[in-house]
This record gives sequence, C-alpha cells and structure tokens, in this order.
Amino acid sequence: GEVCNMINKKYNEFLPSMQSAEDLVLQVDGLSSNIDLLKAGIETEVQRDLNVAVAEFSELKQQLERDTLVLSILKKLQEFDTAVKEYNTALLEKKYVAAAQQLEKARSSLKMLESRKGFELKILKALGTELTVQTQNILYHLGEEWQKLAVWKLPPSKESSSLESAMRSELHLRTVPSKEEDIAGPPVASVLQAFAVLGELHTKLKIFGQLLLKYILKPLISYPSLQPFTEEQSDVFILRFTSEGPNLDHSSPMEVFDKMKLIFEVLHKYLLNVPLEQPVEDKKESRVTLAELLGDMIWEELSDCLIQNCLVNSIPTNSSKLEQYIEVIKSTEEFEKALKKMRFLKGDTTDLLKYARNVNSHFANKKCQDVIVAARNLMTSEIHNTVKISPDSSVALPRLPDPGAGDHLKMQNTSKLLHNDVVNLENETKLSQYTFSLPTCRISSSVEQLMELAYQTLLEATASTDQCCIQLFYSVRNIFQLFYDVVPTYHKENLQKLPQLAAIHHNNCMYIAHHLLTLGHQFRYRLTNILCDGAATFVDLVPGFRRLGMECFLAQMRVQKGEILERLSSARNFSNMDDEENYCAANKAIRQVLHQLKRLGKVWQDVLPVNVYCKAMGTLLNTALSEIVTRIAALEDISAEDADRLYSLCRTMVEEGPQVFTPLPEDDKNKKYQEEVPVYVQKWMTFKELMIILQANLQEIVDQWADGKGPLAAEFSAAEVKSLIRALFQNTERRAAALAKIK
Repeated sequence: GEVCNMINKKYNEFLPSMQSAEDLVLQVDGLSSNIDLLKAGIETEVQRDLNVAVAEFSELKQQLERDTLVLSILKKLQEFDTAVKEYNTALLEKKYVAAAQQLEKARSSLKMLESRKGFELKILKALGTELTVQTQNILYHLGEEWQKLAVWKLPPSKESSSLESAMRSELHLRTVPSKEEDIAGPPVASVLQAFAVLGELHTKLKIFGQLLLKYILKPLISYPSLQPFTEEQSDVFILRFTSEGPNLDHSSPMEVFDKMKLIFEVLHKYLLNVPLEQPVEDKKESRVTLAELLGDMIWEELSDCLIQNCLVNSIPTNSSKLEQYIEVIKSTEEFEKALKKMRFLKGDTTDLLKYARNVNSHFANKKCQDVIVAARNLMTSEIHNTVKISPDSSVALPRLPDPGAGDHLKMQNTSKLLHNDVVNLENETKLSQYTFSLPTCRISSSVEQLMELAYQTLLEATASTDQCCIQLFYSVRNIFQLFYDVVPTYHKENLQKLPQLAAIHHNNCMYIAHHLLTLGHQFRYRLTNILCDGAATFVDLVPGFRRLGMECFLAQMRVQKGEILERLSSARNFSNMDDEENYCAANKAIRQVLHQLKRLGKVWQDVLPVNVYCKAMGTLLNTALSEIVTRIAALEDISAEDADRLYSLCRTMVEEGPQVFTPLPEDDKNKKYQEEVPVYVQKWMTFKELMIILQANLQEIVDQWADGKGPLAAEFSAAEVKSLIRALFQNTERRAAALAKIK
C-alpha cells in the first residue's frame, strides 16, 4: 500500500512541471520567428548603407597613407639636404668628426628612401652619386691630414730588408696642432675618429701596422745592433735607428723587450691613445682605444716573430744554464704588463709568455731536436769512410757517476773505457772482458760517431730533470729506430751495387746491436727510477739490427752467386772438350769466376771479421765447384782427351781457388786461412774425388769405392759413379764387372 502512495505523490508533483515546459516551447517558437523577420530586414536595408560607409572609409585611409608617405619622403629628402649642407660647413672648418657624422646621417636618410618599395624617384640616383663624391672628398682630406700626422721615410722598396735599409727607415709623428686647428681637439684624434665614423679606420691602421712591423719592430728583433733613437723637434717627433755595439747573432730577449717598450710608448703618447668614438656620458670606461685595435692587428705576427727569432735562440743547450732563464721569463712578464697598461694587449698570458714559461720542455725539445738532426746527418753521410775496431776498442766517454752518488752528480772528466772493462752484472759475477767483445773489422766512422752521440745524450739525460731525462732517453731510442728506417732506404742502390758497402753496413748493424746489449745497463741507476717498470733498456732492438745487417749481406751474396752461375753457364756444359772452341769457352768461364772471387776477396779484405769473410768466400767458391761437379757428372760421353782437358780445368780451380782467401792485408798471415779452405768449402772433397775419377782406370775407381766404404762413396752415390764409368769407359766385360761392384 505504501509503495502506491509514494508513486501517486511523485506523479502529482510531476504534472505541473510538465505543463510549464510546454508553455516555454511555445514562447521560444514565437521569438524565433521574430528574429527571422529582423534578419531579413537587416540583410536588405542596413547592409546596403554599411557597404557604402566602408568603401568611403578605406578610400580616406589610402589617401592618408599616400600623404603620410609623401610627407615622410619629403622629410627624409630635407634631412639629406641639411646633412650635406652641415657636412660642407664642418669640412671647411676642418671639424672632421662632425663632418663625417653628418655624412653618415645623409647616408642613412638615403638608405631609408631607397628602401621604399613601389616608390622609385629619379632623384635618388643623383643623391647617391652626390654622397659618393662627398665621401671620396672627405676621405681625400683625411688622407692628406693622416699623411702629415705620421710620415714614413723609407728606403727604395726594391731593396731587400737588411741592416742598412733598417738604418734608413724613419717615422715622423706630428706633435703640436697648428694654431687655427686648436678648436677641433687634437688633430690625431679628430682625423682617426672621422676615419672610424666612415668605417675606413681598419684599412688605414692595417697599412700602418704592416709598415710598423716591417720597418721597425721586426728589424729590432733581427738585428741585435740596432738601437731605437728618438728626437723631439718643435712640432715633430722622429723615431729612427742607430747601430751600436758588436753585431751578434742573436740579441737577448731582455734587450729586445726594452727596445720594443720604447717604440710602443712613443706610439702610445703621440698617436694611439685615442678613443674611437666621441665620449658617451654613461659609458666612460668601455671605450675602445686605437692601441687595442692596432694591437689586435699586429700582436699575433709580432709574438710569433719574437718566439721564433728571439726566444727560441735563448733556450739554453745545456742544463747548467737553465737556472739563469728565470730572468727571461720575468722580463717577458714585464713586457706584457707594460703593453697591457698601454692597452695594446688585452687578456692574460699570451703565447709569448706561455712559451717562455715552458722553458724546460723547450730545452728538452731543442736538445732532442739537435740530437736527431745530428744523427740524421751522420746516417746520410758516406758509408765508405771507415775506422777499424777491435775487441779492445771502445767509445771514449767521461766517467759515469758512481751509482751511490745520488742526485748531486759530480761529473769527472777522466775518460774511462766503457765496454770491455769488466762488465759488472747484477748478480756480481765477473765475466771475462771478451764476453761482449766484437771481432776486429771495419765500420763507418759515422756509425762510431752515432754511438758516441747516443752515449753523450744518455749521459746528459742522467744529469737532467726527470721530464727532460725521459725525453732524452726516448730520443736516443729514436736515433736507432731512425737508423733502422733511414739507412737501408737512403743508401739502397749502393748497398745493392757495391759488395764492399754491403759488408760495411753488415758490420755497422752488428756493431750497433753489440752496443745496444749493454747501453741501457750503464745508465740504469738513474734511468730506471724514472722510466716506468725499469724500461731503460735497448735490448729489444738488438734482434732487429742483427737481422738488418744479415739481410743486406745475404742479398749481396745472392747477387754474387747469381753472377758465378751466369758465368759458368757459358761453359757449354763442359761437353766435347776435344773441340777447341768449346774448351776455350769453358776455360774463359772458369777464369772469369776466379777473377770475380779474387776481386771480392780484395774488397772484403780487412773489412769483414775474419770468420765472416771465410764463410762468405767459402760459400761462393763452393757454389762454383758444386756447379762444375753437377755439369760434369751429367755428361753421357767423355773421351780420353775430354777427360784430360776437364782434369786440367778442375786443377786450375783447386790450385787458384784457395788463393782468393785473403782476409788480412798482410800476405804471410793469409796462408793459414788458405790451408783451411776445405773447412769452409763443403764440396771441396767431392771436387777432389771427381778429379781422381777423371784420371783413374777402372780398378782404381773400384778401389776408391771400396764396397761403399771408400772416400769416393763418401762423396758420390752409386748411381752417379756408375753414370761416370759409363761416360768414361767403353762397353767391355771389364766395365761390366766394375759396374757390378758399385752398389
């Protein structure tokens, strides 16, 4: 029952609100039709009137715009005209700054006029021309004034710069303005400011700066004897040079800086202490002066010149003078301070000062540079100027400091022989003095000097600051790396063509390798403390140098072997020696080979160490003998006469071959080596056995073979011996019996 009541109640409340909503709809409909009527009215009548009004308005607006434009153009033309008039007045009164400013005003008026689109006036062209003419006019006047203010008196330009031409250069600066100009302020200021207003100052100053560098500043750096000389007359200040004192190579930085300061002070006083713009009340301080502008233009070139031609030369070359360098650094600082005060320089520590302060590193660089240049000159000098070295020769050097002496190293000048004194190794065992000794041979004197340079440099390193010590140590390593790269390339052709040079180069490399074994060792006390993990060693370079020497010499050996085989190839295979022509060819080939070997024996004499000499000559003689054996053993038919002639050719080789062994200049000492030839020539016995076969009968050959245990069997195989028997003997039963025994 209650639910029904609730529904009724809600329904009764709902009905009246439903009613009022319907009324509202009716009202809205009525309003909407009213609006439609109104809209129709507006569209027909009001709109028409409105269009007319807008049209009138925009016409008036355009009229106004046109008038305003014409007015502003007339105004600009008037401004232009006034500016030009005032410019002319100012120019007549020599008020250059004012004149220049008026000209710039006229210029900006003209710019405005030209920027109006759709409004080209014939007159603008004429105005532009007028402006150009007037600008040239004032620049001409200013130029005349500027030339009176700073007058250069220079030698004829054809002359190259020299001390003489510097002596004839003068700069005259005008000091007092003539009376009628007093009004315009100092003429210098007004002329330069007017240039600035017209944007021409840069060009003028640049030319002035270049003249200043060329005729005054740079000569002061290049010619130590030049002294600046100033003279003040009534209205002009003259700056020129006198030449005093000895003509040294380089002047000290202190002197150069003092002379420069004088020049800049004069310029500052009479010419450059001028602000570029007219004073502006609120920013008195920030005005750029002329000095700054000129400084910007010339400082970089001037400072480079000071570094290259003055500071570089003042870097000491030995460590003892480093202390005194403090003076140079101080005077560089003062020079910069003075220039800053005159506003030639802005900002802090320039390259000049950085360079001076970095003296330790420059000292090391200069030292290393000198070392490398010296080394390079030695490497590119002639190889064939030689010196003889022997096991007891050594590099003469100042004595090394005692390892215990710590850092206050007292250098003794007594010369102590370095290497073949007993080398004292870490474990204190004493080695014989010949453990590390070199065989007697010849090396290039340039290489001996190179080694001395390396020792001297390491010695200097041990007495230097840590940084310098490290640099010097590495520059010594660089010397050797450089040798490795430069020498084989630089001397390439000669090393290929000339057997003697190849031998000397081989010795040079072995000599260097020998020294590199112990080089770091003598300096280890000082070097290992600084170089990380005690890398003060050169041992790692040793194998490379040995290889370098070997490869070059082996290449030369290959050339010589090639020539021997080439000569023997013309011997007609040693066949048919009973033919006269064939015999002559073979004989000639053998003579040529002996001649070649003899010549080599001479050029290598006293150059190569004896053992290397004997091995090399032995190898080449062996090449010849081996080739002859191969050719003869390959023959299919050898007549009795052939055999005799072959035997005599072989005898020539055996008799004259050993005589090419002449390792020493003293003949009597060479006998020993000639007797030892069989030791150095592998095929010597083979060759002798072949000669025996050429002369022997069948029985003798069988005896020499001795069931494969005789001397013949040691040199030839059964097949080779059988082949020789078949060539030498006719086919008989005795030959068959002999052949049967060779197996």
